Amino acid sequence: MQEIEAKFYVRDLKKIEVCLQDLETHLIQPRVLETNIRFDLPNGGLSSKGQVLRLRQDTEARLTYKGAGTSEQGVVNRTEIEFVVEDFEKAKSFLEVLGYQKLLQYDKYRTMYALESTSLLVESQQHTLSGTRAVGLQSCHIMLDELPYGNFVEIEGEDIAAIHNIADKLNLNWQAVISKSYSALFEITRQSLGLTFTDLTFANFENIKVSPEYLQVQPANE
Repeated sequence: MQEIEAKFYVRDLKKIEVCLQDLETHLIQPRVLETNIRFDLPNGGLSSKGQVLRLRQDTEARLTYKGAGTSEQGVVNRTEIEFVVEDFEKAKSFLEVLGYQKLLQYDKYRTMYALESTSLLVESQQHTLSGTRAVGLQSCHIMLDELPYGNFVEIEGEDIAAIHNIADKLNLNWQAVISKSYSALFEITRQSLGLTFTDLTFANFENIKVSPEYLQVQPANE
């Protein structure tokens, strides 16, 4: 129930897909629209502790809890509990009856790839004595995310070294890794552009172009 991931802002997702094909990854989820609703208590009790309660609709409806995360070298590690629920609207009503309120809606298109179970010899900054170590990649997922304010790559792996290795193979600049969440980047964008709406939807951003400077991020594949 641990989520270990790194996030990168990219200008061109097509370049990433070409690299993924060269790595012989497998498409495990074709491009699909996600609708995410974050909930919190009226007093903001979850957000104040760095916790997340999220209801998501894509190919299924899923309820997710995320604990407060820690960041090391830009890689975020946090507890995640997620399970499928029968009905999105019923789950939404259930949370509202319990006193939770909608904090934010954010939409994105996601395409997901996975690596086959294998072991690669990678350079590890954590093992300077041996220089290299074997890293299992059986649980490595690469997500291509299209959000209203830009495109991103998320890499989930077993540890920092495994994630770092995949980032290198995708020609992603590790110095551009982002530890902020999509909702935190949205808040930065709202402040940078003086936006008044509170939902991160494609409809709200229909006529708004967001540069990486407004997001306060650095493109990772240039």
